[in-house]
Amino acid sequence: MGWRSVIITQHAKLTYSMQMMIVQTRDGINQIPIEDIKLLLVSTTQAVITSALISKLAQNQTKIIFVDEKDNPVVETAVYYPGARNIAKLKEQFNWDEHLKELLWTKIVSQKIKNQIAVLENYHLAKDDVQNELDQLEINDESNREAIAARKYFMLLFDKNFVRRDTSAVNAALDYGYAILLSSFNREIVMNGYLTYFGIHHYSQENQFNLASDLMEPFRPFVDYWVKAHEKIKELTPDIKYGLVELLSLEIKFNGKSTLLTNAITVYTRECLKFLSGERKELPEMEMSLTNEVPNNALNDNV
Repeated sequence: MGWRSVIITQHAKLTYSMQMMIVQTRDGINQIPIEDIKLLLVSTTQAVITSALISKLAQNQTKIIFVDEKDNPVVETAVYYPGARNIAKLKEQFNWDEHLKELLWTKIVSQKIKNQIAVLENYHLAKDDVQNELDQLEINDESNREAIAARKYFMLLFDKNFVRRDTSAVNAALDYGYAILLSSFNREIVMNGYLTYFGIHHYSQENQFNLASDLMEPFRPFVDYWVKAHEKIKELTPDIKYGLVELLSLEIKFNGKSTLLTNAITVYTRECLKFLSGERKELPEMEMSLTNEVPNNALNDNV
């Protein structure tokens, strides 16, 4: 399984040769083993990639993300036939028990709000309004505490005039970070043999990643925490993008153990899917906290 995040930031030609990704730029030629690559972010519209390389990366279960002319993630690859997928698992997914879905969604919302509270505490901000929403959480979040808490949370984290859907640089950074998280969850879902279309709470016919949108919710606050530290940004610069991708390598505490965020996503996704499919009788544990400072703009590989 791959472990490296590779980001292409300049005019480049990406080809395949002998289990290697060959990256040709004006600065020279780099070779990266295919098996090492977990995520390839083509963060420029000036790159050319061959179908042979795409095919080999797909076989390696590597997620490839492409951006538009504004450098925003716009499309990602999804493997048609991963080795783990079989008809039995798809039948399971189509028939997931409604009560199990409700229980898991309740747990997801609870942990998301707890992590939002932790972010506020880290920045010594008031948390009582968000805590109040957590205290009122019901099974399946019938009263939509998740949305109410989020609205209060963002106003406390940034300022009372903050609007989540405006075109500010802060919102652009949040969206970019969430897109990277979403891709990571999509990859794990597919690798476990399930479809990303069918969620446990999100049901939009226009969203082909409903399940990933559900499972990623408790991890969003890690992006929020990083963006808060850079809230004075004026635009979504390459350094900001690098830092958001590098969040996948952030060391966190997950279920009492120190691990990388990307590894926590792998374990957490697998346990959630096992619970929904009846292989796990108890709800998965998902206690998470930061163990060190959020990196500024470190990067695994950028070309």
